[in-house]
Amino acid sequence: MKIHEYQGKQLFRECGIPVPRGIVVKTPEEAAAAYKELGGSLAVVKSQIHAGGRGKGTFIEQPDQNGVVLVRSAEEAQANAERMLGNTLVTIQTGPEGKQVTTLFVEEGLDIARELYLGIVVDREQDCPVLIMSSEGGMEIEVVAEKSPEKILNEYYDAALGLMPYQARNLAFALGMEGKTVRSAEKFLTKICKFFVDNDCSMAEINPLIVTGDGELVALDAKVSFDDNAMFRHKNLLELRDLSEEDPSEVQAQDAGLSYVNLDGNIGCLVNGAGLAMSTMDLIKLHGGEPANFLDVGGGASVEAVTEAFRIILADKNVKAVLVNIFGGIMKCDVIVEALMIAYDKVGITVPLVVRLEGTNVDIAREMLGNSGKDIITASDLTDAAQKVVGTLAG
Repeated sequence: MKIHEYQGKQLFRECGIPVPRGIVVKTPEEAAAAYKELGGSLAVVKSQIHAGGRGKGTFIEQPDQNGVVLVRSAEEAQANAERMLGNTLVTIQTGPEGKQVTTLFVEEGLDIARELYLGIVVDREQDCPVLIMSSEGGMEIEVVAEKSPEKILNEYYDAALGLMPYQARNLAFALGMEGKTVRSAEKFLTKICKFFVDNDCSMAEINPLIVTGDGELVALDAKVSFDDNAMFRHKNLLELRDLSEEDPSEVQAQDAGLSYVNLDGNIGCLVNGAGLAMSTMDLIKLHGGEPANFLDVGGGASVEAVTEAFRIILADKNVKAVLVNIFGGIMKCDVIVEALMIAYDKVGITVPLVVRLEGTNVDIAREMLGNSGKDIITASDLTDAAQKVVGTLAG
């Protein structure tokens, strides 16, 4: 689950992690009032969408304007808010379709002496979090990794113990910090690493992390996402979820208890089991096709689940064929075919449908499919299924 920058900064503030003062606004008039309330000569108006690269992103309607701007008066704040709100911002992470801006964050300007990069993710090979830092703040970390990998520093730490003070100092020294800034870094880095673990984050990124003129570290950005599987432990975080920023199909699938991820291909996949779903996608690509989604209906594969799965898949206008790949372990194949037949009639399938079944009562299930009178292509195994569904698009 992702959250907005202003929400991440509020969580940081509650944990004692330094952030600038800022005010959330939804109208141009509120932006002007926020500038005055912050009381400085300089402020920053920031578009709030679930994507990075906002400072370099541009609006579809105004390609010469960016999603983050400096303003020096209430009038400037209001004028920029007026052009940003309701418009679509395109960044390196949104894709060409961009995302509509409905919320802004007006933040005080600070005395910036230096910009750094900070990120934390889980390294699954090492089975622990890793704190990533670089002297190249404000740049995409992927660019730094490609062109100047020596400027990226990694520090692994124990999730139970947290980042040790000596580890924080080592990073500070490696980044050329001295005196007061080292002490500030020690406090800042240990707190952000604790925040990452305590909140079951999947990623926390601050770009840039700044060093102010008086040597203090401050989070000038906050890009935070959480492990969906751990949200039952964090009811307070669920309140921060912005459904308007998420793929409607994925929200619909989650509400129905389905595991679904929308992709860019044109072959819909309905599978029971995450590993089987991944294998199905691999076979489709191996034979020249492109999967349109990952969808796991679970071991039960009830009528309701199968019906909702078809609705979600076929709502994607890019889908030109569907492959159903079911292994009847927990649920018998003939029961699954019954559910499939009901779902077929309820949804109204108008694209080629290929079905591969294996497992308990598979012979009965295949006979049921053959006698159904429905326009369904059966497959003997997964390779045959992948070849047939790709073949339906060849003509």
